[in-house]
This record gives sequence, C-alpha cells and structure tokens, in this order.
Amino acid sequence: MGRGREMALMSARPAALFLVVCVAARAALAIQDGLLPNGNFEQAPNKSQLNGSRVMGRYAIPHWEISGFVEYIGSGQKQGDMLLPVPEGAYAVRLGNDASIQQRLPLKRGTHYSITFCAARTCAQTEQLNITVAPESDVLPIQTVYTSSGWDCYSWAFKARHSTETFIVHNPGVEEDPACGPLIDLFAIKTLPPPQRLKDNILRNGDFEQGPYMFPNTPWGVLLPPMDEDDYSPVSPWMIMSSTKSIKYVDSAHYKVPHGAHAVELVSGLETALVQDVPTVPGRPYRLQFAAGDAGDGCAGSMAVQAYAARGSVRVPYQSRGKGGCTRGALDFTAIANQTRVAFVSMSYNMKTDGTLCGPVLDDVSLVCTRTHRARRLLL
Repeated sequence: MGRGREMALMSARPAALFLVVCVAARAALAIQDGLLPNGNFEQAPNKSQLNGSRVMGRYAIPHWEISGFVEYIGSGQKQGDMLLPVPEGAYAVRLGNDASIQQRLPLKRGTHYSITFCAARTCAQTEQLNITVAPESDVLPIQTVYTSSGWDCYSWAFKARHSTETFIVHNPGVEEDPACGPLIDLFAIKTLPPPQRLKDNILRNGDFEQGPYMFPNTPWGVLLPPMDEDDYSPVSPWMIMSSTKSIKYVDSAHYKVPHGAHAVELVSGLETALVQDVPTVPGRPYRLQFAAGDAGDGCAGSMAVQAYAARGSVRVPYQSRGKGGCTRGALDFTAIANQTRVAFVSMSYNMKTDGTLCGPVLDDVSLVCTRTHRARRLLL
C-alpha cells in the first residue's frame, strides 16, 4: 500500500513540474512594456501590396491585420493642399471610412494594461476612434486638438480576460471622401499594477506616479480621455468624467511637476472632472490636501482649481506666469457616507499663445482622517 502511494507520488511529480514550467513559460511570453511589434509602422508593406498609399493586403503591414480603406502614409505626404505629418519616424497609418487595424497581444490573464498611441485629425470634422479589447470597448473623441503639431497621444486601459487578446482600433466614421479619417502612429503597452494605498493617505495614486506609457520623444504628454464609471482608468483609481474632453498626464522630463515624476494638467476647464471614490466613516472629520500650479509649459494667466468632498468645497486660485510653480490647497470636511467622492475641476479656461488648450497642474493629493491624527498626537 505504501509502495503504491510512493509510485503515484513519483509519477505525479513530473506532471506537476511540467505544469509549473508551462505556467512560467506562458508568463514569460506575455508582452513586455514598450512599443508594440511594429507599433511605429516603420516596417513597411511590400510595394506590390500598395495601390498608391492604399494598403491592399489584409496582412500587408507586418504584425498587423487591417480591414477597410487603410493608407500607409509617409512623412510630408500631401492630400491636396493639406500636409500629413508623422510624429516620429517616417511612416504612419490612416484609417478611412469604417476601417480598422488590429493586433493579437500575448498577455497575462487578469492583469490590467494601458495602451498609449498618437492620433491626428485630417479632413473629417468630428473624428473619433473606437478602441476594443473584448469585451471592453470605448469611443475616444479626437476632434479637440491639444497640441500645435496636430498630434495628440491618448491612453486607454483594460483588463486581460485571456492569455491572448485582440486589440482593435476602428474608425466608425463614414465621410463623402472614403480616405478621410484620422492618422495613427506609435502604439505602446504598459502593465498597470494594482495601486497601493500609502501610509497616512486614504487616497490611492495621489501622486499620479502610476499611469500610462509615455513616449520619451513626444513632449506633449498623454491625454486621459473621458470614461464610463465601470471602466478601468490609466491612472486608476482616478476617473475622468466628461462627455468629450480630456485631462493631460505629464512628466517631469518635459514639464514642471510639483512632486515626483508625474502629475495631471486640467486642460479642459469646467467640462472635465477628475474624481476618486474613497472609503470614509460617516461623522468623522477629514482633510484633503493637494498642490495646484502650472506645468511650466507657457500656460499663463489666472487659474483656479476647485476641490469637492462630501458637502464641502474649496477654490484654490493661482496666478501663473507659465514657468512652473505651485501653491497648496486644503479642504476640511465631515464624511456623510461610507464612501466619499473626491473631485477636482479647473474653474478657468486657459490657452497658450499658440492657441492650444492648457490649465492648472494638480499633484500630491492626500486625504487623512484628522480625528486619527489628533488621537496619535495625544498618545505621544
């Protein structure tokens, strides 16, 4: 009897070892942070699969699959009198009427990821892109331009349900000119670990250090588009509440950041709110603190950030010279529910001299229960 059990255990060990090896191999195969395979479209289609700039083969662009009217655009190419720029490298792709481009991604099941990509409007007036990793899908409005170059980088986040997922970018527009549609370029991915709650801060990711991938050679930041409340945010657990406008994610390499390496710039005035829901105890006092200023990007003038929590609110004004700097804001309030929504809104509409939208920078946000802090001081 003991001999049989020993033999069974010995035969089970290779199977268990094989399973461990398979799991480790699958994890190793998951895509790494950075540019997607041919994410910058510098690997060109064969000339035999091009009709002018139109891509004719479904698999003509290496690592991508296309459908519909898709064009392969070279830097400096023209459409009539309009110059079609490319943000980085020599090539980009344009999605015409009802066109799409997709790529299969090896992922780690149950993990959250963010996709960063750049897009530019061309000849259509209300351009948008439908981004999908099933079952999650969102329409990103791109009609508002936030840079003087015409190119903006966007981010979108999702949870991997399977070890391999299909990432799809679709232009749902139908224009009289079938070639009218957005230019797209520079697709990258980043793994988003669960945001940790720091000591003495009920908020998570209050310093915005966890966020989407940022291209080192694109100095205009990354837009955080509006999202549904059940979506996963690229700056989770912060949510961007708006109908069509965005918030900008910025880094210390290209902007003046009050704290750490990243912050957000509230570039859309009253049309967009940055919110986070946090656990609170009804009847207890809390203090919300934050830094508000300017990102040193030439955004000058009168600014104001309004913070809301429970029944309280505070407005923090800031007179910007566009060269960086910040002031501290604080809001004391009493919780009225088991969950409190903290929200930030720019109360002003600001614009740089080149005509692009800008606004106050927000960073270093914290929330503490002041009763707990008073009790600690008494014990000391």
